[in-house]
Amino acid sequence: MIRGFIHLVFPHNCACCGSDILAPANGICANCLHELPETGFLNYPGNAVEKIFWGRLDINHAAAAAYFTKQSVVQQVLHHVKYKAGKETGSQLGRWMGYRLKECNWFNEIDCLLPMPLHKKRIQERGYNQCDLLCEGISSVTGIRQIPGLLIRREATNSQTKQHRTERWMNMQGVFEVDSRNLLQNRHVLLVDDVVTTGATLEAMGRELLAIQGLKLSIYCFAYTLPL
Repeated sequence: MIRGFIHLVFPHNCACCGSDILAPANGICANCLHELPETGFLNYPGNAVEKIFWGRLDINHAAAAAYFTKQSVVQQVLHHVKYKAGKETGSQLGRWMGYRLKECNWFNEIDCLLPMPLHKKRIQERGYNQCDLLCEGISSVTGIRQIPGLLIRREATNSQTKQHRTERWMNMQGVFEVDSRNLLQNRHVLLVDDVVTTGATLEAMGRELLAIQGLKLSIYCFAYTLPL
């Protein structure tokens, strides 16, 4: 009764369609969550995300859970997470990713989750790193340990989607570093990001990680941007 009264006074609406949501831990409704266009990449070796990194990064696995296109539900939820203080939505998307990760055939290989770092300026603007939220959601479902704070982004960069691959690579030099590297030795880490488009940012972070002794790297993103 108390929850119903609070919901009546302070309604909680879906970030996509605006319908009422009774569960305060969720940012989008069940119908919109069901509409997320799944890729099926987790159990598909040689998928489109893995191909991005062929010849660029020595990864074990790479996948994204949903397809990203403009004016889509995926774009709506990501915009809400990044720019509308949608912390509950970020955690919910992470749980959605986690359930799919548990069903894949390489789930048991992963030792820990690492969120893609955000520059401190962006964190101050948003109040959080959306990739931390994704990792929290994944961890709550899978039980895989999240290790926040080890990956550091020293510089903020603008969108690079319209730049040539060489320009993108040059812009990412020296942007990332890894703290307490010994904690990751001989571990299979899962690097988690929100969207993969060109892969330049993930490649730069991945190279820093692969310099650590015995580290194995896999990548998991919420969304993959379909090429035009």
